[in-house]
Amino acid sequence: MRTIEDDLIYRDECYQIVGCCMDVHKQLGCGFKEAIYQEALEREFVDNALSFEREKRLKIQYIGKYLKKEHTPDFVCCGKIVLELKAARELTEIHQAQLFNYLKASKFRMGLLFNFGETSLQFKRFIL
Repeated sequence: MRTIEDDLIYRDECYQIVGCCMDVHKQLGCGFKEAIYQEALEREFVDNALSFEREKRLKIQYIGKYLKKEHTPDFVCCGKIVLELKAARELTEIHQAQLFNYLKASKFRMGLLFNFGETSLQFKRFIL
């Protein structure tokens, strides 16, 4: 019998990423700028031996040609998961659209959107 967990892609990687984000939020709480959370999370990834690229440049195609401007999500983890951080009062549709655009540009299947701006860490998981 299959469970919902069987259908989750990259379950172990997501579990590790979420754990690192929870550790950062536990230590720092809310109220800092996004760049502070990025740097702290980068340290967590290193300490936990999680592979990542910070601000990986993603090319954007428009009518069959690449644009000069590029998307730069906060992290690409494990070579396959786009990670976007926010430090806002709440996650909005604009934040979600930004993550979906990163997924479309990168051709990756999964993205995680985290908000460190609330008293409890908020996150959403997206599959393209």
